[in-house]
Amino acid sequence: MPKQKTHSGAKKRFHLTATGKVKFARPNKGHFLTNKNQSRKRKLRKGSYIAGKNADNIKTLLCK
Repeated sequence: MPKQKTHSGAKKRFHLTATGKVKFARPNKGHFLTNKNQSRKRKLRKGSYIAGKNADNIKTLLCK
């Protein structure tokens, strides 16, 4: 069997923590930032985690 390749889009957007959780950056932080209030932009700075079956799917794409 050949090696599995990591999904190029997934490796740019997600990474695994040491405990095996899937972490990603919040969207909507790219442009039009003058229309968003300060508290919303502050919340977007922090990453978030994916849970459940979605996390399993991402791990499959990352070959982990």
